Amino acid sequence: MQAQIKPILERRQTSPELSTWWEKLTLAQKFSASSLGKFGYELNFVRIEKGQSLAVLSCDSGLAIINEEGDINTSPEIHIRD
Repeated sequence: MQAQIKPILERRQTSPELSTWWEKLTLAQKFSASSLGKFGYELNFVRIEKGQSLAVLSCDSGLAIINEEGDINTSPEIHIRD
């Protein structure tokens, strides 16, 4: 009996590279954002905080931020306005 292979479901509506925010990311942030994209995260916006660029991504399971060095924090203490 052969195992059935399920197709990969693409949840993103558009490619992250088409986002105007994508152009504002550092190369390290782009690599990290691409890896999070495999888990359903989408780039929402880029915020400058204390002179540093923070990429803010969201997913059904929550938020993530990526600093300029590409470090990912999936439990950020960040306030998002409604």
